[in-house]
Amino acid sequence: MNQEQLIGSVVEEVLKQLAPGADGTQTVMPGAPTAPLQQTADGLGLFGDVDAAVNQATVSQRQLATASLEVRDGICCLLKQMAKENAQDWGRIEFEETKIGRLDHKIAKLEMLSGVAGVEFLRSAAHSGDAGISLDEAAPWGVLGVITPVTHSIPTLTSNAINMLAAGNSMVVNPHPSGAKCAAMAAAEYNKAIKTEFNIDPLICVIDPPTLRSAEEIFRHAGIPLLVATGGPAVARAAMKQAKRAIVAGPGNPPVVVDETADFDNAARSIISGAGFDNNLLCIGEKEVFVVASVFDKMMDAMRRAGAVELGHQEIEKLAQEVFTFEQDHYAVKKEHVGADAHILGQLCGANVSVGVDIVFGETDESSPFVSEEQMMPFVPFVRVSNFEQAMDLAIKYEHGFGHTTIIHSNDLDHITRMGRACNTTLFVANGPSTACLGIGGEGYASYSIATPTGEGVTNPLTFTRFRRMSVSGALRIV
Repeated sequence: MNQEQLIGSVVEEVLKQLAPGADGTQTVMPGAPTAPLQQTADGLGLFGDVDAAVNQATVSQRQLATASLEVRDGICCLLKQMAKENAQDWGRIEFEETKIGRLDHKIAKLEMLSGVAGVEFLRSAAHSGDAGISLDEAAPWGVLGVITPVTHSIPTLTSNAINMLAAGNSMVVNPHPSGAKCAAMAAAEYNKAIKTEFNIDPLICVIDPPTLRSAEEIFRHAGIPLLVATGGPAVARAAMKQAKRAIVAGPGNPPVVVDETADFDNAARSIISGAGFDNNLLCIGEKEVFVVASVFDKMMDAMRRAGAVELGHQEIEKLAQEVFTFEQDHYAVKKEHVGADAHILGQLCGANVSVGVDIVFGETDESSPFVSEEQMMPFVPFVRVSNFEQAMDLAIKYEHGFGHTTIIHSNDLDHITRMGRACNTTLFVANGPSTACLGIGGEGYASYSIATPTGEGVTNPLTFTRFRRMSVSGALRIV
């Protein structure tokens, strides 16, 4: 397969079910608007053409570049305020369009954007000596090409916008087809408010409707020096194949280890909190748990006490048959079951699970597809292991080398230290929910793009800047 074919195939996988029409015309992606929501002249930043979007983003970025840091801060604060004020309505709109996850958590994800880093992360370093003075600055890249996922359509768009605009960039966004309408709506509202408040033209330029061709054009466009892609393995490969810098937030399959010294009640509450959030759509969410055999029954008791519903072996087998399909050499979750509620999973396997239950769980062996696949459903498999060494080995095996997230529940500092070093993931949580590394149940700032394949980690405004040094030779030193 040559490079052209490779790019086309992986982007097609990312953008889901899009293919050129038989007559050679470009087919609109399922779930996307059939026509632009507004004309470009309205200044809402919605474009049917990538060149037009890049041209506008270039003009807008120059306006932002000449504005003060105070203006950038004002824009970031405005976006956070709008997301919070519109969380109820926008969360409902996103939920109705994407049909995955939980409405209350769609709303919560918009309210949590207040924790996303802004201009306060921008720092300059000065060097002074007998030969003069130098100043290191975090400079913008310009126009960024952005691919956003369906799992967190408006939150990812907004989180990225706060970071990227704080850094002085503008954006051209190709949203996931199943979340394209809500992304375009939010971008239009943001652009209108920025124009009214700061008299800057659209900084968040969204392709409306997004197509395979527009994704490919964004990837290759000479006016876009930096790509930022959030999605699964296909989008990671496609972005990193380009002859330009790419920041990639790739997939995860976060394992949990529970050893003999754990606080089992805290572990249960944490697992339910992390895996149950938005029905386990978070890439950081707890996906499989390895428990030392001597305390396995205690851990299962703690899960039941915390409100999770246990499934029996036959129910788990039936659930696997219902939700998985086998594709070439691996299992994959059927799309209609991604982000389904726990009580729906119960119906699929004949279990009595009440509405409002956060997660279902049960014992499996390591060969279960629930262990190996990032299923993004509120079923959590628990695997009985002989000791901590085996638990750690299996955690590394089924994290698949993504380098994303691992979690341990232990009061043994040696176990915590060894696992953190051995797993070497971007996020490592001890004795808390997976969200603890993003400031929810722990310290740190929030982000909806965790750049694991390319190594930037939890993204912030500095992630989207270039290092630039200005030097004055033999002058300006006043000491």
